[in-house]
Amino acid sequence: MKQATLLKAWHPKGSAASGVPKPKDKPPDDMVELSDEDDEFLVQAMDETLAGNSTSAFRDGSCSMQKPLEQLEGFDVVAGQTWVYPTNYPVRSYQFNIVQSALFKNTMVILPTGLGKTFIAAVVMYNFYRWYPTGKIVFMAPTRPLVAQQIEACYNIMGIPLEDTMEMTGTVPAGQRAEGWRQRRVFFLTPQVMMNDLLRNALRPHDVRCLVIDEAHKALGSYSYCQVVKEIIKDNNQFRILALSATPGTDVKAVRNVLANLMISHVELRTEDSLDIQAFTQKRTIEK
Repeated sequence: MKQATLLKAWHPKGSAASGVPKPKDKPPDDMVELSDEDDEFLVQAMDETLAGNSTSAFRDGSCSMQKPLEQLEGFDVVAGQTWVYPTNYPVRSYQFNIVQSALFKNTMVILPTGLGKTFIAAVVMYNFYRWYPTGKIVFMAPTRPLVAQQIEACYNIMGIPLEDTMEMTGTVPAGQRAEGWRQRRVFFLTPQVMMNDLLRNALRPHDVRCLVIDEAHKALGSYSYCQVVKEIIKDNNQFRILALSATPGTDVKAVRNVLANLMISHVELRTEDSLDIQAFTQKRTIEK
């Protein structure tokens, strides 16, 4: 049952119900707005990587997306006419704008801690949950405590039925996880568990429709995040990636590699000085 508190917005027109701030005009997909104080290395890394992605197979925001979202296997045409946004929480324009981008482009969200990365992830996941009734929605976090936090937060925000969700860690027997992949739709797990189950053929990579990656700045070298993405795209290049981080990286090479490893084609960056979050960072400082 759809929640009465969810806003429906027709994506083709980009409109929203009354009372919800409309997204501001956005720059082209391959541009990122940064404040004057942002490090030059970050600007350089993003410009180089996104410029490359915008002229490659990733330019429309998916892993070599060759079909429109609505033409993919398992897409619910009726549910797909709209995307939904919760109105039982105060509507923050920056979150609304980021969600709207992340639904249709592989997006990395760089947002200071405490400003709602989990909220953004929950809204994106819920919409893919609606759009693809047989697809798998996966949230990966690097540690078991983070996995546990995310499943509770996402349920509280968007109300995805608990019977459709499953928390998977190394303590869950492999057979039980395999059964979960067959019966459930939304999964919260560590990348190591995800990789193990991919190698065991416990899930079909083709079924993955949305992959959320927390602490995404870790996606370097042979880290499990990178291995999972590489393994999935062997059989499935039609899924959305949402990467979350409070920090983009330490140098140009690291940032560029993270964006490339996660197939990112769009970056949503906010710092403490960004105009659309200043009101919320000031409130957070006062509360401390």
